[in-house]
Amino acid sequence: MRLSRKAWNNVVIFSMLIMIFFLNGIHQKMNPSVEEMGSMPLFEQQSFVLALGFPGYKIERIGTSWRLSADAEATWQAQPATLDALVTQWQESELVLTDSPGLSASAAVSVAQFWLAGSELPVSYQLYQQQQRYYLFARQSQRWFSLSKTQAQQLFAPIELK
Repeated sequence: MRLSRKAWNNVVIFSMLIMIFFLNGIHQKMNPSVEEMGSMPLFEQQSFVLALGFPGYKIERIGTSWRLSADAEATWQAQPATLDALVTQWQESELVLTDSPGLSASAAVSVAQFWLAGSELPVSYQLYQQQQRYYLFARQSQRWFSLSKTQAQQLFAPIELK
């Protein structure tokens, strides 16, 4: 079977494309992008929080103030200034990136969901505890953060941590 000059050109072109994709894939496998460990903010600087939800609690922005809605069995109560301080604490927190501690998703102690302006889906953070260490998992970015018990208590104020 003989190929015409046009057919050979197509063979060469497709062979080169396959080789480029193959070599690019090998390059990505050999040199994966390594995130630098260190502290990192939980939110981008321009993030505008509309609401924050914990199990049994929802904190919503009402104009320039905040309102707390809670389930009937919820015991935590807070004034608008305390709610503002809690949201600000989340927005200004910089936590230390860490490797995955290998915890199962069902072992989460609590979860916090943020509804941000310009985003359809909430941003979710799951809190985990292993021995005396706390970890925060950012679901959207698939990043793990380590935090102290004090930081966990401040960020998850409505939830009683043991």
